[in-house]
Amino acid sequence: ASATVKDVGPISEGLYSCCHQVGVGLMVLQQFGGVNAICFYASEIFVSAGFSSGNTGMLAMVAVQIPMTALGVLLLDKAGRRPLLMVSAAGTCLGCLLVGLSFLSKEHHWAKDLNVALALTGILIFSGSFSLGMGGIPWVIMSEIFPIHMKGSAGSLVTLVSWLGSWIVSYAFNFLLLWSSYGTFFMFASICGLTVVFVERLVPETKGRTLEEIQASMNSSLAPVSSGINRAA
Repeated sequence: ASATVKDVGPISEGLYSCCHQVGVGLMVLQQFGGVNAICFYASEIFVSAGFSSGNTGMLAMVAVQIPMTALGVLLLDKAGRRPLLMVSAAGTCLGCLLVGLSFLSKEHHWAKDLNVALALTGILIFSGSFSLGMGGIPWVIMSEIFPIHMKGSAGSLVTLVSWLGSWIVSYAFNFLLLWSSYGTFFMFASICGLTVVFVERLVPETKGRTLEEIQASMNSSLAPVSSGINRAA
């Protein structure tokens, strides 16, 4: 018979906790990686980095986002969720690093052309990488890891966390730029780098798996922890 949540006994509490950690964690990392700050303030970022106008950069962003989103849809069931998420998070990390270096270059009065090139390249890499995986896959995983009886409450919690994170980052971004323009993007890069580690350590692969198989996979990762706690007791 297929393994269900009721079959896992004492590990079920850990399973529920792990599902929430994965769902909420992905949404927190998605938002605090700076996506809304970059999308909402992209034009101002381009101007601050040395562009005469932000329109060119905005058009370039759209030109990158559409094909990368389509590529992500095509690869989702071929490459799997975890590899796409890790590649996407690594790309957003690189993009934020380049934008941070652009502002660092501007602050130290290095070559203006370097500022512009780094800012444009960084934001395009960030936008393309985010569209490839981090934009949509966390929502896909959220719909796949939660048991049927808790999908409603868990989905509401995850959505609340996502919108709350979006508001916090959007509200705080201008203050962060006043604090340190390059420091802000280095901070976003650190969070994106943490996302790679989070996905590698905690997020299960859900491609082609039933809910029971996903839960069994998460149970197997919790079993050593559970046995260690029992021995200690």
